[in-house]
Amino acid sequence: MVRLLLKLLRVLNSETRPAQISLALCLAMVAGLTPLLSLHNLLVLLLVLVVRVNLAAFLLGLALFAGLGVLLDPLFHTVGLTVLKAAALQEVWVTLYNTAAGRLEHFNNTIVMGSLVVSLVAFVPLFVVANGLIRRYRDHVLAWVRKTRLVQALKATKLFRTYQAVTALKGGTP
Repeated sequence: MVRLLLKLLRVLNSETRPAQISLALCLAMVAGLTPLLSLHNLLVLLLVLVVRVNLAAFLLGLALFAGLGVLLDPLFHTVGLTVLKAAALQEVWVTLYNTAAGRLEHFNNTIVMGSLVVSLVAFVPLFVVANGLIRRYRDHVLAWVRKTRLVQALKATKLFRTYQAVTALKGGTP
C-alpha cells in the first residue's frame, strides 16, 4: 500500500495529464463501490485497459473505494430499494431480468443497484473535483516544494544528475 501511495505521488508530480488521473479515480470509484464480481466491472476493467488512464491511480482508488463501499452498504441498500421499487421502472427491471446479461449482473440486488446508481451519479462531480484538486496541487504545492532550498540543493548534486541521466535512458521523465 505504501508503494502504491508513493506511485500515486510520483504520478501527481509527473507529466501525466490531470484528466488521466481523474478518470482513473472515477473508474476506480465505479469498480470499488460496486460488488467486485459484477458484469459491469468487466466493462470498467476493459475501459481501464483501452482508454489511457493511470494504472497506479486506478489501483489506489480501487482499494480506497472498496473499503468505503463496505461502509456505505446501508446507503446503497436504501437507494437500490428505492430505484427497484419505482413504479415507472418496473417494466424495465422485468425486461432486464428476463435477459441472461440482466440476471448475471444481479441488478435485482438492492446493494448492486444502489451502489451502481450512486457511483454513476458521483462520476462527473468526482472527475471535476479531482481534476481541479490535481491542478491546484501542481500549481501551488508542487511549485512551492520545487522552490524550497532543500529541493534546490538536491537538484544541484551529482547524484541527482546521474538519476536524471539514467531515467532519460530508460525513456521516462525524471
